[in-house]
Amino acid sequence: MFRFIKPTRRSDHPSLAGRIGWFIGRSIIWFVVGSVGLTVFYKFVPVPVTITMVADPGGFDKDWTSLNNIDRSMVDAVIAGEDAKFCSHSGFDGEAIEQAMEKNSRGKRLRGGSTISQQTAKNVFLWQGTGWTRYLRKGLEVWFTVLIENIWGKRRIMEVYLNVAETGIGTYGVEAASQRYFRHSATRLSRVEAARIAAALPAPKRRAVIDPAGFTRRHGNAIAARSGVVRNEALDACVYE
Repeated sequence: MFRFIKPTRRSDHPSLAGRIGWFIGRSIIWFVVGSVGLTVFYKFVPVPVTITMVADPGGFDKDWTSLNNIDRSMVDAVIAGEDAKFCSHSGFDGEAIEQAMEKNSRGKRLRGGSTISQQTAKNVFLWQGTGWTRYLRKGLEVWFTVLIENIWGKRRIMEVYLNVAETGIGTYGVEAASQRYFRHSATRLSRVEAARIAAALPAPKRRAVIDPAGFTRRHGNAIAARSGVVRNEALDACVYE
């Protein structure tokens, strides 16, 4: 009877395709388990370092601080400058993505439509990337964005974003930026100071926070004005509810 249930010689030695399939399946399982576990871990523990920080040729300066110790003006400024629908979307802004795709189809310079959630997922778990690695990263970015939206929630996403975003040459997070540019803690950032930091976020190595000129100054002034709208219309409510 036992000979009928004993594995055959063929099953003892699976084909190359079978071994590759087994390896891919196991890798996917480990990736899912590992990424979910790390996301849960970072829900409670400060992110110690990111790939972008380690890869920065000039080194990096950071100072993790709780959202409770970051002036609300900074939250309003990044929502005004980076993601006005932060509290109403579930991680992705379809309209912004469509607009970015339309502009990209007409020009050579790529423009992003990333939300704060997507930027946070990229900054914490992934790399910046150029060429084909950029497209690989974009695919993984979607996965991690879904994870942090569902595991962290909006307040934690904002807290992490304000601590890991590059805010200048070798400078990461708004506390380090506030100390570097204004010589005081992020606890008491003014609306104008917060707007200047936010204006530099898309290109922190090129845009000046102190005495900005041209587009950066105009963009900062616009963010400062829109920050009032964010506060008055409670567009930051999901962070403080």
